[in-house]
Amino acid sequence: DYFGKYNFTLSSGIAIPQEDLKVGFTNAPNLSVGFGYRFARNFQLDTGFETVFGAADIRTFTDSEVGLVEINDRQYFIPFGGRAILPFGDAGRFEVYGGGGGTYLRYSEVLRQPSDYFRIPCTVCSSRSGWGYYGVVGFRGALNRGRNFWLGVNSKVVRGQTDGEQLGDIPPFETKDRWTFVQAEFTFSF
Repeated sequence: DYFGKYNFTLSSGIAIPQEDLKVGFTNAPNLSVGFGYRFARNFQLDTGFETVFGAADIRTFTDSEVGLVEINDRQYFIPFGGRAILPFGDAGRFEVYGGGGGTYLRYSEVLRQPSDYFRIPCTVCSSRSGWGYYGVVGFRGALNRGRNFWLGVNSKVVRGQTDGEQLGDIPPFETKDRWTFVQAEFTFSF
């Protein structure tokens, strides 16, 4: 049976912070891009980049050469792992999958730059980072007979530990972090 070996996925949804992050973080939108290499009909290796926008709810300003500049927060994740895939239905046009792996976590304050041509360094921005792992389950269906375009939903749980500077209400020592992502996904496969 045919299956696309190369899979590019764009996902978006909501990120829900839990455990030690529950006190200082709030639910926030997220965006994810991923690449998967499907080396067998039922197995795929995955990597990608995910970001959450403003979960620490930091909205402050700093003085610069051009006046007041806004500081926001972002949370970044770099997952690497794999998944098992179970095709079913008419010619394998539907799939259920589950998987997991490791992930790098980084939470940062970022300066909203006034221009693409003029960059201001952020001397007051703080950050924290660490390592963790994730598990994901999902369902998707092919939009065409050639099974090149897929639409689906997934849920991912990320657990890890971060350490670093104070970020919002999160103190400057190691925390146990857990995130739940609920996302819609679009995949191009060939």
